[in-house]
Amino acid sequence: MKTDYSPQTTRAKYVYLIWKNLPRLSLLILILFTALGFFAIKDKGKRLAEEKAKAAVEEKQLLNVVVLDIGKITLRDRINLPGTIEPWQRLELLAKVGGMIEEVLVTEGDQVEEGTVLARIEEADYRIGLQSAQATWTLANAEYKRVKTMHGKGIAPQAELETRKAQLQTAQAALDDAQLNLSRCTIKAPMSGIIRRLDAKTGLLLAIADPVAEILQIDQVKAVVGIPESDVAAVRELDEIDITIQALSDRKLTGKKHFLSPAPESNAHVYRMELALTNQDTSILPGMFVRADIVKEERANTLALPLYSVITRKGEQFIYLEDKGVVRKQLVELGIMEGWMVEVTDGLQEGDRVVVEGHRDIEDGQEVRVIRSLSTPDR
Repeated sequence: MKTDYSPQTTRAKYVYLIWKNLPRLSLLILILFTALGFFAIKDKGKRLAEEKAKAAVEEKQLLNVVVLDIGKITLRDRINLPGTIEPWQRLELLAKVGGMIEEVLVTEGDQVEEGTVLARIEEADYRIGLQSAQATWTLANAEYKRVKTMHGKGIAPQAELETRKAQLQTAQAALDDAQLNLSRCTIKAPMSGIIRRLDAKTGLLLAIADPVAEILQIDQVKAVVGIPESDVAAVRELDEIDITIQALSDRKLTGKKHFLSPAPESNAHVYRMELALTNQDTSILPGMFVRADIVKEERANTLALPLYSVITRKGEQFIYLEDKGVVRKQLVELGIMEGWMVEVTDGLQEGDRVVVEGHRDIEDGQEVRVIRSLSTPDR
Protein backbone atom coordinates (compact mmCIF):
# COMPACT_ATOMS: atom_id res chain seq x y z
CA MET A 1 0.00 0.00 0.00
CA LYS A 2 1.53 3.28 -1.14
CA THR A 3 1.74 6.14 1.23
CA ASP A 4 2.64 9.84 0.43
CA TYR A 5 5.56 11.32 2.23
CA SER A 6 4.90 14.83 3.46
CA PRO A 7 7.62 16.72 5.40
CA GLN A 8 6.44 18.05 8.68
CA THR A 9 9.03 20.74 9.39
CA THR A 10 9.91 23.87 7.47
CA ARG A 11 13.51 22.74 6.91
CA ALA A 12 12.39 19.43 5.66
CA LYS A 13 10.02 21.12 3.32
CA TYR A 14 12.85 23.20 1.80
CA VAL A 15 15.11 20.18 1.45
CA TYR A 16 12.31 18.19 -0.11
CA LEU A 17 11.54 21.09 -2.55
CA ILE A 18 15.17 21.39 -3.59
CA TRP A 19 15.59 17.69 -4.05
CA LYS A 20 12.44 17.43 -6.06
CA ASN A 21 13.50 20.31 -8.37
CA LEU A 22 17.18 19.40 -8.49
CA PRO A 23 17.19 18.44 -12.24
CA ARG A 24 15.57 21.70 -13.21
CA LEU A 25 17.92 23.63 -10.95
CA SER A 26 20.96 21.89 -12.41
CA LEU A 27 19.79 22.67 -15.92
CA LEU A 28 19.20 26.30 -14.98
CA ILE A 29 22.68 26.60 -13.43
CA LEU A 30 24.23 24.97 -16.51
CA ILE A 31 22.43 27.43 -18.78
CA LEU A 32 23.55 30.31 -16.58
CA PHE A 33 27.20 29.29 -16.61
CA THR A 34 27.03 28.68 -20.34
CA ALA A 35 25.68 32.16 -20.91
CA LEU A 36 28.29 33.71 -18.63
CA GLY A 37 31.06 31.83 -20.43
CA PHE A 38 29.77 32.93 -23.85
CA PHE A 39 29.69 36.58 -22.85
CA ALA A 40 33.15 36.31 -21.25
CA ILE A 41 34.61 34.76 -24.42
CA LYS A 42 32.93 37.38 -26.60
CA ASP A 43 34.26 40.19 -24.43
CA LYS A 44 37.78 38.76 -24.51
CA GLY A 45 37.62 38.35 -28.29
CA LYS A 46 36.52 41.95 -28.62
CA ARG A 47 39.41 43.11 -26.45
CA LEU A 48 41.86 41.01 -28.45
CA ALA A 49 40.52 42.46 -31.70
CA GLU A 50 40.86 45.98 -30.34
CA GLU A 51 44.43 45.32 -29.17
CA LYS A 52 45.28 43.78 -32.54
CA ALA A 53 43.82 46.73 -34.40
CA LYS A 54 45.69 49.14 -32.15
CA ALA A 55 48.93 47.24 -32.72
CA ALA A 56 48.30 47.33 -36.49
CA VAL A 57 47.80 51.10 -36.38
CA GLU A 58 51.01 51.54 -34.40
CA GLU A 59 52.78 49.21 -36.83
CA LYS A 60 51.51 51.26 -39.76
CA GLN A 61 52.72 54.53 -38.25
CA LEU A 62 56.34 53.27 -38.10
CA LEU A 63 57.43 54.05 -41.66
CA ASN A 64 60.31 52.07 -43.16
CA VAL A 65 63.26 54.26 -44.20
CA VAL A 66 66.80 53.93 -45.57
CA VAL A 67 69.55 56.12 -44.11
CA LEU A 68 73.00 57.16 -45.32
CA ASP A 69 75.93 57.58 -42.93
CA ILE A 70 77.64 60.81 -43.97
CA GLY A 71 81.40 60.80 -44.53
CA LYS A 72 83.85 63.10 -46.33
CA ILE A 73 84.47 62.64 -50.06
CA THR A 74 86.11 64.46 -52.97
CA LEU A 75 83.64 66.29 -55.19
CA ARG A 76 84.31 67.81 -58.59
CA ASP A 77 82.23 70.42 -60.33
CA ARG A 78 82.46 69.23 -63.93
CA ILE A 79 80.79 69.64 -67.28
CA ASN A 80 80.87 67.19 -70.17
CA LEU A 81 80.75 68.82 -73.59
CA PRO A 82 80.76 67.47 -77.15
CA GLY A 83 83.37 68.35 -79.72
CA THR A 84 85.04 67.22 -82.95
CA ILE A 85 88.54 66.51 -84.18
CA GLU A 86 90.08 68.93 -86.68
CA PRO A 87 93.46 68.70 -88.43
CA TRP A 88 96.24 70.71 -86.87
CA GLN A 89 96.66 72.50 -90.19
CA ARG A 90 94.59 72.48 -93.38
CA LEU A 91 96.39 73.69 -96.52
CA GLU A 92 94.74 74.46 -99.87
CA LEU A 93 97.52 74.11 -102.45
CA LEU A 94 97.09 76.39 -105.52
CA ALA A 95 98.93 76.55 -108.83
CA LYS A 96 101.55 79.32 -108.99
CA VAL A 97 102.03 79.10 -112.77
CA GLY A 98 99.73 78.20 -115.62
CA GLY A 99 100.14 75.24 -117.90
CA MET A 100 99.08 71.70 -118.65
CA ILE A 101 99.73 68.98 -116.07
CA GLU A 102 101.92 66.29 -117.62
CA GLU A 103 102.33 64.03 -114.54
CA VAL A 104 100.60 63.36 -111.20
CA LEU A 105 102.68 61.36 -108.69
CA VAL A 106 100.29 60.92 -105.71
CA THR A 107 96.72 59.85 -105.01
CA GLU A 108 94.14 60.91 -102.46
CA GLY A 109 94.84 59.48 -99.00
CA ASP A 110 98.62 59.31 -99.51
CA GLN A 111 100.87 60.29 -96.62
CA VAL A 112 103.47 62.77 -97.92
CA GLU A 113 106.49 64.47 -96.45
CA GLU A 114 107.45 68.08 -96.88
CA GLY A 115 109.08 68.51 -100.30
CA THR A 116 107.44 65.45 -101.90
CA VAL A 117 106.71 66.05 -105.61
CA LEU A 118 102.97 65.91 -106.18
CA ALA A 119 102.69 66.81 -109.87
CA ARG A 120 104.55 68.41 -112.77
CA ILE A 121 103.48 71.06 -115.29
CA GLU A 122 104.93 71.14 -118.80
CA GLU A 123 108.22 73.10 -118.66
CA ALA A 124 108.92 73.81 -122.35
CA ASP A 125 107.54 77.35 -122.40
CA TYR A 126 109.27 78.22 -119.13
CA ARG A 127 112.63 76.79 -120.28
CA ILE A 128 112.44 78.98 -123.39
CA GLY A 129 111.67 81.97 -121.21
CA LEU A 130 114.63 81.13 -118.99
CA GLN A 131 117.00 80.88 -121.97
CA SER A 132 115.79 84.24 -123.25
CA ALA A 133 116.31 85.81 -119.82
CA GLN A 134 119.80 84.33 -119.60
CA ALA A 135 120.76 85.77 -123.02
CA THR A 136 119.46 89.19 -122.05
CA TRP A 137 121.38 89.08 -118.79
CA THR A 138 124.60 88.02 -120.51
CA LEU A 139 124.38 90.95 -122.91
CA ALA A 140 123.52 93.42 -120.15
CA ASN A 141 126.38 92.16 -118.00
CA ALA A 142 128.89 92.52 -120.87
CA GLU A 143 127.73 96.07 -121.63
CA TYR A 144 127.96 97.01 -117.96
CA LYS A 145 131.52 95.71 -117.70
CA ARG A 146 132.57 97.53 -120.89
CA VAL A 147 131.15 100.87 -119.78
CA LYS A 148 132.57 100.40 -116.30
CA THR A 149 136.06 99.97 -117.80
CA MET A 150 135.65 103.05 -119.97
CA HIS A 151 134.35 105.02 -116.99
CA GLY A 152 137.45 104.05 -115.06
CA LYS A 153 139.59 105.54 -117.85
CA GLY A 154 137.48 108.71 -117.89
CA ILE A 155 135.99 108.00 -121.30
CA ALA A 156 132.38 107.06 -120.38
CA PRO A 157 130.25 109.44 -118.30
CA GLN A 158 128.73 108.46 -114.95
CA ALA A 159 125.21 108.61 -116.37
CA GLU A 160 125.94 105.93 -118.95
CA LEU A 161 127.44 103.70 -116.27
CA GLU A 162 124.28 104.09 -114.16
CA THR A 163 122.13 103.24 -117.18
CA ARG A 164 124.07 100.06 -117.92
CA LYS A 165 123.91 99.09 -114.26
CA ALA A 166 120.10 99.50 -114.21
CA GLN A 167 119.80 97.42 -117.36
CA LEU A 168 121.86 94.66 -115.75
CA GLN A 169 119.67 94.71 -112.64
CA THR A 170 116.52 94.49 -114.80
CA ALA A 171 117.98 91.56 -116.70
CA GLN A 172 118.90 89.88 -113.40
CA ALA A 173 115.34 90.26 -112.12
CA ALA A 174 113.94 88.79 -115.35
CA LEU A 175 116.39 85.88 -115.05
CA ASP A 176 115.38 85.23 -111.44
CA ASP A 177 111.69 85.34 -112.39
CA ALA A 178 112.23 82.90 -115.25
CA GLN A 179 114.11 80.51 -112.97
CA LEU A 180 111.38 80.77 -110.33
CA ASN A 181 108.58 80.08 -112.81
CA LEU A 182 110.45 77.06 -114.14
CA SER A 183 110.87 75.70 -110.63
CA ARG A 184 107.17 76.17 -109.97
CA CYS A 185 106.37 73.71 -112.73
CA THR A 186 107.31 71.04 -110.19
CA ILE A 187 104.55 71.14 -107.54
CA LYS A 188 105.84 70.02 -104.14
CA ALA A 189 104.16 69.47 -100.76
CA PRO A 190 104.89 72.51 -98.57
CA MET A 191 104.33 70.46 -95.41
CA SER A 192 103.97 66.87 -94.22
CA GLY A 193 100.46 65.45 -94.11
CA ILE A 194 97.77 63.46 -95.89
CA ILE A 195 96.34 64.25 -99.31
CA ARG A 196 92.68 64.79 -98.49
CA ARG A 197 91.68 66.00 -101.97
CA LEU A 198 93.54 65.90 -105.26
CA ASP A 199 92.31 68.26 -107.97
CA ALA A 200 95.30 67.78 -110.27
CA LYS A 201 94.69 65.42 -113.21
CA THR A 202 97.07 64.54 -116.05
CA GLY A 203 96.23 66.68 -119.08
CA LEU A 204 94.37 69.31 -117.03
CA LEU A 205 95.16 72.88 -118.09
CA LEU A 206 95.79 75.01 -115.00
CA ALA A 207 95.63 78.73 -114.62
CA ILE A 208 97.36 80.65 -111.84
CA ALA A 209 95.58 80.09 -108.47
CA ASP A 210 93.66 77.01 -109.66
CA PRO A 211 93.33 74.37 -106.87
CA VAL A 212 95.82 71.50 -107.02
CA ALA A 213 95.29 69.58 -103.76
CA GLU A 214 94.28 69.86 -100.12
CA ILE A 215 96.75 68.60 -97.48
CA LEU A 216 95.92 67.91 -93.85
CA GLN A 217 98.50 67.81 -91.10
CA ILE A 218 97.31 65.15 -88.65
CA ASP A 219 100.45 63.99 -86.81
CA GLN A 220 99.04 66.48 -84.34
CA VAL A 221 95.33 67.31 -84.23
CA LYS A 222 92.94 69.65 -82.45
CA ALA A 223 89.92 68.71 -80.38
CA VAL A 224 87.52 71.64 -80.82
CA VAL A 225 84.90 72.18 -78.09
CA GLY A 226 82.32 74.95 -77.69
CA ILE A 227 82.42 76.48 -74.20
CA PRO A 228 79.24 78.15 -72.84
CA GLU A 229 79.66 81.74 -71.73
CA SER A 230 78.95 80.82 -68.09
CA ASP A 231 81.93 78.45 -68.00
CA VAL A 232 84.54 80.52 -69.83
CA ALA A 233 86.06 82.00 -66.66
CA ALA A 234 86.62 78.56 -65.11
CA VAL A 235 88.00 77.02 -68.32
CA ARG A 236 90.42 79.90 -68.83
CA GLU A 237 92.35 78.77 -65.73
CA LEU A 238 92.81 75.19 -66.98
CA ASP A 239 95.86 73.90 -68.87
CA GLU A 240 94.82 70.30 -69.55
CA ILE A 241 91.44 68.66 -70.17
CA ASP A 242 90.56 64.96 -70.45
CA ILE A 243 88.70 63.85 -73.56
CA THR A 244 87.13 60.60 -74.77
CA ILE A 245 87.03 59.52 -78.43
CA GLN A 246 84.05 57.23 -78.94
CA ALA A 247 85.07 55.99 -82.39
CA LEU A 248 88.31 54.56 -80.94
CA SER A 249 86.63 52.34 -78.31
CA ASP A 250 86.20 55.28 -75.91
CA ARG A 251 89.93 56.01 -75.86
CA LYS A 252 90.79 58.52 -73.13
CA LEU A 253 93.40 61.21 -73.81
CA THR A 254 94.58 64.41 -72.19
CA GLY A 255 94.60 67.48 -74.38
CA LYS A 256 96.61 70.62 -73.73
CA LYS A 257 94.72 73.86 -74.10
CA HIS A 258 96.00 75.55 -77.25
CA PHE A 259 93.51 78.32 -77.89
CA LEU A 260 90.41 79.88 -76.35
CA SER A 261 88.54 82.33 -78.53
CA PRO A 262 88.30 85.88 -77.10
CA ALA A 263 84.84 86.29 -78.64
CA PRO A 264 81.85 84.00 -79.25
CA GLU A 265 81.47 82.48 -82.69
CA SER A 266 77.67 82.73 -82.80
CA ASN A 267 74.68 84.36 -81.16
CA ALA A 268 74.50 81.33 -78.83
CA HIS A 269 77.51 82.81 -76.96
CA VAL A 270 79.65 79.71 -77.34
CA TYR A 271 83.42 80.20 -77.29
CA ARG A 272 85.75 78.02 -79.39
CA MET A 273 88.37 76.11 -77.42
CA GLU A 274 91.12 74.08 -79.12
CA LEU A 275 92.98 71.24 -77.38
CA ALA A 276 96.26 69.94 -78.81
CA LEU A 277 96.58 66.14 -79.17
CA THR A 278 99.60 64.20 -80.37
CA ASN A 279 98.72 61.70 -83.12
CA GLN A 280 101.93 60.07 -84.31
CA ASP A 281 100.14 56.88 -85.43
CA THR A 282 97.51 59.01 -87.26
CA SER A 283 94.72 56.87 -85.76
CA ILE A 284 92.79 59.99 -84.74
CA LEU A 285 91.06 61.30 -87.84
CA PRO A 286 89.43 64.66 -88.56
CA GLY A 287 85.69 64.65 -87.99
CA MET A 288 85.72 62.13 -85.13
CA PHE A 289 83.33 62.91 -82.27
CA VAL A 290 84.79 63.57 -78.80
CA ARG A 291 83.52 64.32 -75.29
CA ALA A 292 85.47 66.75 -73.13
CA ASP A 293 85.33 66.15 -69.37
CA ILE A 294 86.05 69.58 -67.90
CA VAL A 295 86.63 69.80 -64.13
CA LYS A 296 85.89 73.40 -63.21
CA GLU A 297 86.48 73.03 -59.47
CA GLU A 298 87.50 70.30 -57.03
CA ARG A 299 86.60 70.07 -53.33
CA ALA A 300 88.51 67.51 -51.27
CA ASN A 301 87.25 66.20 -47.90
CA THR A 302 83.83 67.75 -48.22
CA LEU A 303 80.39 66.59 -47.08
CA ALA A 304 77.91 65.57 -49.76
CA LEU A 305 74.67 63.65 -50.15
CA PRO A 306 72.37 62.54 -52.97
CA LEU A 307 70.44 65.44 -54.45
CA TYR A 308 67.22 63.41 -54.31
CA SER A 309 67.41 63.33 -50.49
CA VAL A 310 67.05 67.15 -50.34
CA ILE A 311 63.49 68.46 -50.12
CA THR A 312 62.63 71.94 -51.40
CA ARG A 313 59.46 73.35 -49.92
CA LYS A 314 58.26 76.93 -49.38
CA GLY A 315 61.63 78.38 -50.28
CA GLU A 316 63.51 76.09 -47.87
CA GLN A 317 65.94 73.29 -48.60
CA PHE A 318 66.06 70.65 -45.91
CA ILE A 319 66.78 67.02 -45.12
CA TYR A 320 65.73 64.59 -42.39
CA LEU A 321 68.30 63.28 -39.93
CA GLU A 322 67.62 60.02 -38.09
CA ASP A 323 68.73 59.38 -34.51
CA LYS A 324 67.55 56.40 -32.42
CA GLY A 325 64.48 55.83 -34.56
CA VAL A 326 63.32 59.48 -34.60
CA VAL A 327 63.74 61.89 -37.50
CA ARG A 328 64.57 65.57 -37.28
CA LYS A 329 64.20 68.24 -39.94
CA GLN A 330 67.48 70.00 -40.80
CA LEU A 331 67.92 73.04 -43.05
CA VAL A 332 70.93 72.85 -45.38
CA GLU A 333 72.88 75.04 -47.81
CA LEU A 334 74.18 73.44 -50.99
CA GLY A 335 77.35 73.91 -53.03
CA ILE A 336 78.76 72.30 -56.16
CA MET A 337 77.39 69.15 -57.79
CA GLU A 338 78.93 66.09 -59.41
CA GLY A 339 76.45 63.76 -61.08
CA TRP A 340 73.61 63.40 -58.56
CA MET A 341 75.82 64.15 -55.52
CA VAL A 342 75.62 67.66 -54.10
CA GLU A 343 77.93 69.36 -51.62
CA VAL A 344 76.43 70.55 -48.32
CA THR A 345 78.21 73.68 -47.12
CA ASP A 346 76.12 74.19 -43.97
CA GLY A 347 73.72 72.12 -41.88
CA LEU A 348 75.48 68.74 -42.03
CA GLN A 349 78.19 67.04 -39.97
CA GLU A 350 80.32 63.98 -40.50
CA GLY A 351 78.60 60.95 -38.99
CA ASP A 352 75.04 62.28 -39.44
CA ARG A 353 72.47 59.74 -40.64
CA VAL A 354 70.43 61.22 -43.49
CA VAL A 355 67.15 59.65 -44.59
CA VAL A 356 67.54 58.99 -48.34
CA GLU A 357 64.47 56.82 -48.94
CA GLY A 358 61.03 57.35 -47.40
CA HIS A 359 61.91 60.94 -46.55
CA ARG A 360 58.99 62.41 -48.51
CA ASP A 361 56.42 60.58 -46.35
CA ILE A 362 57.66 61.59 -42.89
CA GLU A 363 57.39 64.64 -40.67
CA ASP A 364 59.65 66.31 -38.14
CA GLY A 365 59.80 64.29 -34.87
CA GLN A 366 58.17 61.15 -36.33
CA GLU A 367 59.31 57.69 -35.27
CA VAL A 368 60.58 55.49 -38.10
CA ARG A 369 61.98 52.04 -38.63
CA VAL A 370 65.44 51.91 -40.27
CA ILE A 371 65.47 48.90 -42.59
CA ARG A 372 68.84 49.64 -44.20
CA SER A 373 71.89 51.76 -43.41
CA LEU A 374 74.29 52.75 -46.22
CA SER A 375 77.89 53.86 -45.95
CA THR A 376 77.93 55.00 -49.59
CA PRO A 377 75.04 55.82 -51.95
CA ASP A 378 74.00 52.76 -53.94
CA ARG A 379 72.37 54.49 -56.93
